[in-house]
Amino acid sequence: MINLQGVSLQVGGRDLLRNANCRIFPGHKVGVIGANGCGKSTLFKLLLKQLDSDAGSIEVPAGWEIAHMAQEVAASDQSALDYVLDGDHRLRALQRDLDTAEADGADGKRIAELHEHMATIDGYSGPARAAQLLDGLGFSHDEQQRPVKSFSGGWRIRLNLARALMCPADLMLLDEPTNHLDLDATLWLEQWLQRFPGTLLIISHDRDFLDAVVDGIVSFEHQELVLYSGNYTAFERTRAERLAQQQIEYEKQQAQRAHMEDFVRRFRAKATKAKQAQSRLKALDRMAQIAPAHVDSPFRFRLPCADKVSNPLIDLREAEIGYPGKAVLHKVQLGIQPGRRIGLLGPNGAGKSSLIKTLAGELAPLTGERQCGEHLRIGYFAQHQLEALDSKASPMLHVQRLSPDASEQEVRDFLGGYGFVGDRVFEAVGGFSGGEKARVALALLAWQKPNLLLLDEPTNHLDLEMRHALTLALAEFPGAVILVSHDRHLLANTTDEFILVAEGRAELYDGDLEDYKQWLLNFNRDKKRREESDTAAASQAQPVEDKKTQRRAAAALREQLKPLTNRLKTIERDMAKAEKTVAEVEERLADEGLYEGGQQDEIARLTQVQGQARATLDELEMEWLEVSEQLEEARGG
Repeated sequence: MINLQGVSLQVGGRDLLRNANCRIFPGHKVGVIGANGCGKSTLFKLLLKQLDSDAGSIEVPAGWEIAHMAQEVAASDQSALDYVLDGDHRLRALQRDLDTAEADGADGKRIAELHEHMATIDGYSGPARAAQLLDGLGFSHDEQQRPVKSFSGGWRIRLNLARALMCPADLMLLDEPTNHLDLDATLWLEQWLQRFPGTLLIISHDRDFLDAVVDGIVSFEHQELVLYSGNYTAFERTRAERLAQQQIEYEKQQAQRAHMEDFVRRFRAKATKAKQAQSRLKALDRMAQIAPAHVDSPFRFRLPCADKVSNPLIDLREAEIGYPGKAVLHKVQLGIQPGRRIGLLGPNGAGKSSLIKTLAGELAPLTGERQCGEHLRIGYFAQHQLEALDSKASPMLHVQRLSPDASEQEVRDFLGGYGFVGDRVFEAVGGFSGGEKARVALALLAWQKPNLLLLDEPTNHLDLEMRHALTLALAEFPGAVILVSHDRHLLANTTDEFILVAEGRAELYDGDLEDYKQWLLNFNRDKKRREESDTAAASQAQPVEDKKTQRRAAAALREQLKPLTNRLKTIERDMAKAEKTVAEVEERLADEGLYEGGQQDEIARLTQVQGQARATLDELEMEWLEVSEQLEEARGG
């Protein structure tokens, strides 16, 4: 059991925990939530003993193997597969012991014991298990052999995740594991963690992911740790009920609920009978019910829309989308009308981001047309927007550069909705966290009043409260929305239709997110079958003459190796006899009746036989290793 009692911690003059208590039982899967900067990652450092608390005690069972996900990866020439294999410390240590024993010419018994230990920990399947993890997280077979240093930052984070999953852990600590994953990798991880038998603590701001994986929530509230039973949805419901009992918040809660219910009524009047629209309607109803759970959120903002619009805003006609020499999407026909709300679905690498870049004008169609309406105003959010921020400029200065005539109070009021209050509006963004930078980028996008929002994974780095506020703002945004996100809650609540981007096409998808989940499982299964079929076909396609040559060479090699293979079989038979003799003698020596008196000669004889049999077995094992090595060398040559 993990037990925190009376834990207090102050960092940088600020209290993160004050007399906090929490118990987590073995085998439980717990989500850790709270605002950015509240101390979630610091809690993990306390559990890993990388940090000491100022007061109180933190108990983790002695002997527990702890796996955790590092946030950085050093550039190295090591292959991705080997990097992930390093996550299984026992396997790597055993491999080193084996290499040393064989290089030093250790006795056969020692080597045999190491091989037996390897089998006990399922070490021989290690490379296959590492490859499966990498495959699930979106790495192709060729990419698994590439050096770590060749991958971008987001893909290196995936390598860290795979390395953590490789560890045979009693306790796993995962900090924002879905941040750099797309939807298909998120779904794969979700299923893997559901099968994980140990104790899991996971920091995540993806509510649907938490709902599927955890059976408890630890919430940072007023420098304390509050443990809730159930998943994230159960947490929201419980917290809403608790807050509803606090009279001081009652009026604010009712206003928030009334606002959401009014929006649901207006949306219901306009909603079509499309499956996606009905799914969104149900999601909005649920949001109205849990609105009070977020009444104390620091984020309150809307996304204003340009007064003038064109119809269509953008029109793609027979567009080939991709890069010179490599088209990823063919003959794309897509018109974006005012108010249209589309979620882009599709497997990793299918072209979702390429399609959004083409709509944004950052990537020109290889062929075909991209026509824009006269009054088109695009608000484009992608990860490079965070890098494009001026690290030396404040949020206030960023906005003032867009609108020099805006008053300071007007900008302050606007930025306050994004959580920047007081002197925070004057701080340089270079010292901000990833979540704070993302909020600045979203604020700049909203300030410009777009009529088309193009959002590529906008929730990366955002905490749950900011995601909730963004979901509300997008749900009420009157303009058009094109969204790529691994956050299913955001997709369900803000889009009315889906476009499936797969196998070179971008076409309307007649289904909801549950249907897509099954489609993705079928797609990945069929893809694997096709790859296996292609491999078999390539093998069968070899010229007949080559196959005859290969068969003749194989026959010749077998004949050449026959003396060695026959000797190996003889040794194995003799080893089996010797092992049987040792077992029989040891069973006889274990008989208590043998030592009751008068049988000293028999004991001496059995002991002598035992020693001879063991010596013979040792000699046979050494010979077996030598002949096996000769056989391997001959086959390799």
